[in-house]
Amino acid sequence: MKLVVVLLALALIAVLAKSMFFSFRAQLPADYRSTGPTFDPGNHLSGDILSEGVIFGPDGKLASRFVARMRGEWSGDSGTLTEEFTYATGRTQSRKWVMTRTGETTLTAIADDLVGEARGVLSGATLRLEYTIVLPEDAGGHRLDVIDWLYLMDNGVIMNKSEMRKFGVKVAELVATMRPADSEGRASE
Repeated sequence: MKLVVVLLALALIAVLAKSMFFSFRAQLPADYRSTGPTFDPGNHLSGDILSEGVIFGPDGKLASRFVARMRGEWSGDSGTLTEEFTYATGRTQSRKWVMTRTGETTLTAIADDLVGEARGVLSGATLRLEYTIVLPEDAGGHRLDVIDWLYLMDNGVIMNKSEMRKFGVKVAELVATMRPADSEGRASE
């Protein structure tokens, strides 16, 4: 019996160590301080943006696909990012982020479906956001803790990866691209 308890304890320690040191959540903004072009929200989250993405469920299988049209507008240290999502099921969703630069490498953001405000850290070619979101009722109405990373590529495309957790357990992942769009909503060349 003692051996079983010891083995279970070691297994739990291994899982926690992996989660803390060898996973998506283990990334820190400082890890990207000297990478690529500098992520500037006032520049890279401005204008018309086209996004395509997928959401994976807790089992790692594809749960949803979407296309989003976004519009970013900035004035000084404040900006908005309006998002219009269309999911593969035909369901639509809108969100408007209101963002404020609070320092050289920090920002905050609010949106109607967030609990409180998102806290962001800019570092090199990345933006890391942490927030709690409330899903729409037709998606279960759950409150999820989100870590959202935006990685700026050399060509201006942004790769977005998010991990959503409930009670500390990963329940979903999102992977998406965000790229400048022309006036007709097509990806710019």
